Amino acid sequence: MKLAVIPARGGSKRIPRKNIKEFHGKPLIAYSIEVAKSSGLFDKIVVSTDDEEIAEVSRKYGAEIPFLRPKELSDDFTGTDAVTEHSLQFFKNTEFVCTIYATAPFLKAEFLKEGFEKLAKSDAINSFSATSFPFPIQRGFKIVNGRAEMFQPKHYFTRSQDLEEAFHDAGQFYWKRVGKSSKIMFGKESIPIIIPRYLVQDIDTLEDWKRAEIMYKVLKESF
Repeated sequence: MKLAVIPARGGSKRIPRKNIKEFHGKPLIAYSIEVAKSSGLFDKIVVSTDDEEIAEVSRKYGAEIPFLRPKELSDDFTGTDAVTEHSLQFFKNTEFVCTIYATAPFLKAEFLKEGFEKLAKSDAINSFSATSFPFPIQRGFKIVNGRAEMFQPKHYFTRSQDLEEAFHDAGQFYWKRVGKSSKIMFGKESIPIIIPRYLVQDIDTLEDWKRAEIMYKVLKESF
């Protein structure tokens, strides 16, 4: 059995009610539910929430809500791994589980499929969405007492094209082979599925939200 788990608690603070806030005509979480359905990959698509309104909206768009998440797994400090593990307690025959963020309106079914196919054909434990940094991280700097300080000063004169490309978590989905465990997601037991940068945007702040709205509008008009 393949299970999709979409974590969506009700206590978002920086963007109140973020998971069901309208984004280009429908609740934000609807995009994650619909792409999971359109992929044809999953036997069950579950939204894990502590909030009755989120549950109602999720059902409307085709997700199942077999339980309401307990309060101890709905605070600011609970990670998605714990939420997914809690969901798995209700589906004992699951072979693969995919955690899909409720804030991923740019996610495409093709990348979910690629993540599953590559994981299923390998001995890896995980696969996850990733994208490349737009600028060489080796030439990054921090600000200390109002002054710049490079993390790697030795690369100040290195040409950008001579530096190794770096990648980061795209925050869209995380496949896992149930029954196996790894110390960290971003390690040798995981397969990164590379997403184009123009399809990646975190939505944590109101500025992020505005940027995502603009990106979505441009993409919709361009394709």
